[in-house]
Amino acid sequence: MKESIQNIMNSSHGYLLYLAIILFSTKLCGLLTKKIQLPQVVGALCAGLILGPACLGLVSETDFIKAISEIGVIVLMFTAGLETDIKELKKTGLASLIIAVLGVIVPLVCGWGVATIFNTEQQEGMSSLLLQNIFIGVILTATSVSITVETLKEMGKLSTKAGNAIIGAAVIDDILGVIVLTIITSTAGGDGGSGEILMTLLKILLFFVFAIVIALAFNFLFNKWSGRSKTDLRRYVIIAFVFCLIMSFCAEYFFDVADITGAFVAGLALSNGPRATYLNNRFNTLSYMLLSPVFFASIGLKVVLPSMSMSIIIFSLVLLVVAILTKIVGCGLGAKICKFSTKDSARIGIGMISRGEVALIIASKGETVGLMNPTYFAPIIIVVVITTIITPILLKLAYKSKKGDQTPNANKTAPAEAK
Repeated sequence: MKESIQNIMNSSHGYLLYLAIILFSTKLCGLLTKKIQLPQVVGALCAGLILGPACLGLVSETDFIKAISEIGVIVLMFTAGLETDIKELKKTGLASLIIAVLGVIVPLVCGWGVATIFNTEQQEGMSSLLLQNIFIGVILTATSVSITVETLKEMGKLSTKAGNAIIGAAVIDDILGVIVLTIITSTAGGDGGSGEILMTLLKILLFFVFAIVIALAFNFLFNKWSGRSKTDLRRYVIIAFVFCLIMSFCAEYFFDVADITGAFVAGLALSNGPRATYLNNRFNTLSYMLLSPVFFASIGLKVVLPSMSMSIIIFSLVLLVVAILTKIVGCGLGAKICKFSTKDSARIGIGMISRGEVALIIASKGETVGLMNPTYFAPIIIVVVITTIITPILLKLAYKSKKGDQTPNANKTAPAEAK
């Protein structure tokens, strides 16, 4: 029975059935989680786990699914940029930097400490134990903010002070992660060294110069052009999407910065324009109809849990606890230093817990240079899966309403403009 289903799935038109199953199951699981007062994104993640190799094995992650999910996370971050209050983001700029720095240092040090305790045997063909163990800490520095963004949007908290701080810190966290990863892989590889590190820093600097100049220029031209027409607004959606995709491509291809950072900058460039609400509503429709369900399900589809020894299971559990606590403590402490309330500090720390696909990408890069022992891939998968699922649940609890909570601009999205 299972083989016949797989044969159908692998046919030339199997991707249509893939999409139908993913869309139906993510919505069904989303409604079930909503019934028990959890964000629907948790249901979408669980749907991917159930459908994928970890459980039923009905759906696998094909190149088509990967491509759709990549576009999904790009659109998600683009709409996050559209909904971001730039004035509030400027206010939290320094705070975001401090939160991100502590959110990298604390997991890095603690992850290295845990790995040092468990990883004590030098493997042939691998880098030194010290570098291997530091690299485990590097993996824990990762943050996958897409889950948090979707959860905050669902709860109407994306444009709050804490929401802006989370997004800002996550973008900076990504930059810091690239720098740390470059330093450790250059040390392990033995080629490039300080020259490669300097080149990475230069690329990041150039990206910010490029992003600011292009965003300001496009903002001026787009707002001037889009203010002319009052009838056919669809052209603006297409042009905005083209700009988003180009910025995503340039960030990744030319500057080695995550494509979602380019997408977020593109959204920011249009967030204060006269068509921001119209664009946001149109992209939200595209996102929830196809792209977001596929993206969130694809995270679950990645999960393949191999057999593990007892020592690796214990290491996995310890690493998971450390992964959760270090982001809460590190980022929460940074927020507290920046005069955030205790509640908002906790929310910011929780919002940075999810490691998502970012940790898997870092682990894969580490394996290519002999930094990542394949034995420890299973613990990383466990950390990715559980932190991804637990983040929206904890965020929901952290935002459980208190009447005194102030959430300015919580629901920035207005009704769609008439076409």
